[in-house]
Amino acid sequence: MATRRKRRSRRGGSSVGQIIGIIVLVIAIIGAVGGYSLLWYRAKAAPTLDADLCPESGATSATAVLLDVTDPISEITKLDLKGEFQRIVADVEQHGLIEVYLLTDVEGKPERTFRGCNPGDSESADPWTSNPKKIQQRWDRAFNQPLKKIEEQMGDGTSSKQSPIMAGIQRIVIESFTDAKLDGKPKRLIVASDMMEFTPAFSMYKSGADIKAFESSAARNKFRTPLDGVDVKLLFFQRESSAALKNLPEFWATWIGSNDGNFSGIERLTGTM
Repeated sequence: MATRRKRRSRRGGSSVGQIIGIIVLVIAIIGAVGGYSLLWYRAKAAPTLDADLCPESGATSATAVLLDVTDPISEITKLDLKGEFQRIVADVEQHGLIEVYLLTDVEGKPERTFRGCNPGDSESADPWTSNPKKIQQRWDRAFNQPLKKIEEQMGDGTSSKQSPIMAGIQRIVIESFTDAKLDGKPKRLIVASDMMEFTPAFSMYKSGADIKAFESSAARNKFRTPLDGVDVKLLFFQRESSAALKNLPEFWATWIGSNDGNFSGIERLTGTM
């Protein structure tokens, strides 16, 4: 009888072991399915990017930089400008858009030299659902290197017939900031220039930075610009003191405000023209 009881005990232990094995297997399967589902969800959550490496649903923010090349600037001013440009680029978050324009003497036709979103580098990559090395290469090739090239060529201006700053700002705002996908998104415009408006409609070399003279000129309506929701900052190339420079910051703060923009301030760069 004792032997029979022992055999039954072994069979009972075997059954318990099988049950435990099945439970462990089920838990492993559930864990594998859950892990796969999590990875699938994380991969699915990554936005699809368009040709400019922006999310198809729209960039998370928009930054436009207008560089005035209608006059040459000093070497020390170039160096200071490059440092400012590096900080501007560094502030563009992943999926944020940046565009760079050169102001030429052709009214209303600034030259766009770069347009693209920050696609994120290897630090922002998910190692479980993407290849950090390839993502770093994409960031460097499509975002970092083109902007570095612009930085290296910065400040190489030549004397021009006119300096249509307002027309350049107007074109950028209409071309870049009115996209419906950017509605409600942060927008900022940085203008690097001596800020001396010079066109047939209004010339600061004749009238000075006189807001009343501007408001009575044809330029007031011609260059009216919808700046609502746009933060505007000026990087000021300093000229030698002259009567035309008097009240220059106040003039631009008034013009930006009258077009419903947010004046973020003016920063005088090192050196003079």
